[in-house]
Amino acid sequence: MQLSKLVTFHKVMGDATRIRILALLAKSPKNGQALAGILGLTPPTITHHLSKLREIGLVTEKRVKNTVYFQVNEKLLQQLSLGMMEIVTGKGELEMNQEKTGEHAKILGNYLTKDGKLKTIPPQRKRKLIVLYHLAREFEPGRKYPEREINDIIKKYHEDFATIRRELIVNHMMYRENSIYELNPKELWAKIE
Repeated sequence: MQLSKLVTFHKVMGDATRIRILALLAKSPKNGQALAGILGLTPPTITHHLSKLREIGLVTEKRVKNTVYFQVNEKLLQQLSLGMMEIVTGKGELEMNQEKTGEHAKILGNYLTKDGKLKTIPPQRKRKLIVLYHLAREFEPGRKYPEREINDIIKKYHEDFATIRRELIVNHMMYRENSIYELNPKELWAKIE
């Protein structure tokens, strides 16, 4: 996810019908016919709005026999909503500023050798995120990296570059499109809790 994805989210959400659909789906999963009946719209109109919501991942679907039920991807909705708030208020910077203090420094000390190489990838989420925050500082914001260059940078820290690259994407620190990688704004990164 990158800033453009946040902009796309707000463009998609700039339609009252889509907001109503999400509000209905947040209460319980529904099929397209049910949504059309509740909102007083035609099924093709509902299909159009659902396709826009699916394109950005806000709606997921589950097939039960011959019926497709839609539901809200609440985790993504919350991330995108909070991402905008943190960008606007600048509160996302606080976490990065505290990275090397106290507990974080101790964890980094446990997982990094004296020359800065990663001994092992932490299995616990919080520790893994602290290490990933540290590694992500190697990448320049706004710069696009081909996959080979990303691999070479990660190899300086650990031989399992594919796992670390995947973790950077899964935790929203990097965005990948057509094998080109870009660092996301820090406000969108998975939070260390």
